[in-house]
Amino acid sequence: MEKDPPINVLGEPLVPCSNDPITGFFRDGHCNTCAEDQGSHTVCAIMTDEFLAFSKYVGNDLSTPRPEFGFTGLKAGDRWCLCASRFMQAHDEGCAPKVDLSASHRRALVIAPLEVLEQYKLVE
Repeated sequence: MEKDPPINVLGEPLVPCSNDPITGFFRDGHCNTCAEDQGSHTVCAIMTDEFLAFSKYVGNDLSTPRPEFGFTGLKAGDRWCLCASRFMQAHDEGCAPKVDLSASHRRALVIAPLEVLEQYKLVE
């Protein structure tokens, strides 16, 4: 699998999203992607209790540990490379998490418009 160039939604070099917990399609801490990444795990999102409950409700439980996969479960405040379509679904339902634009891959823009992502940008 060949990674797409590591460029973020702002047209700059992609910065890490999280190494604790380790995230990304490639589990490299970045929201890197490639043609095989059907889910487009490209939005670096900061988890909230509200978003985690929503994700569980729609069938993607990110908060329950799955030790058989080395997954400890996410909690509010964790950063995670989220599928762009799940982000948009949460946006449409009014419970989208904050987003680190510098750590979100430009491929996210195929699904999530920059104007929408900017509404949730993390202000540090």
